Amino acid sequence: MKNLTTLNFQVPDELERRAFAVNEFRVEQRDGKPIIEGHAAVFNQKADIFGFTEEIAPGAFRDSIGTDDIRALFNHDSNFVLGRNRAKTLELSEDEHGLFISNRPPDTQWARDLLVSLQRGDISQMSFGFRTIEDEWKTVDGMPHRTLKRVQLFDVSPVTFPAYPQTDVGVAMRSLGKWLKREGKDAEASAKAEAEALAAAAARDRELQLKR
Repeated sequence: MKNLTTLNFQVPDELERRAFAVNEFRVEQRDGKPIIEGHAAVFNQKADIFGFTEEIAPGAFRDSIGTDDIRALFNHDSNFVLGRNRAKTLELSEDEHGLFISNRPPDTQWARDLLVSLQRGDISQMSFGFRTIEDEWKTVDGMPHRTLKRVQLFDVSPVTFPAYPQTDVGVAMRSLGKWLKREGKDAEASAKAEAEALAAAAARDRELQLKR
């Protein structure tokens, strides 16, 4: 596959979310207590976002999981804390597959209910919240393609409905717009691509609201 253009630069410090289906997501018992384990992100897996494709490079989380205060939440809701790395109830590591998590949830009613949903397979996807520190854009197969090179991780979350809110897409599209400008691309085409991506994200948001 030929890469037509490549450019590295720093992007704005704004929150985004990404979601993955995790086939090996599991709940195990250790010393009589439940442990949630699985990958919250997968490396080198191309995902179709709205108007561009994206993948995560190995090492993207390495700095953050060694220094930052990170939570495990349910549906990215800070009212439902499943664990925290500084409390040693959440362990995060990178392996050859992606970002691996091991979480000891609290012994509360809502967490016990969540464990049942996880074990039944009713909830089978993970998402993570992050800010991009460094990314790389290039053109692949005629499409803008983004590689997340280094991120600041805020939370990992089992999610009922994976979603890319308009604000999340807007962050990525602003990063794309900067790259297109540096590459001398047509500003009108860039604005049109951003508008189409945001409209698609808004439609997806409305669809999810109807499901709730």
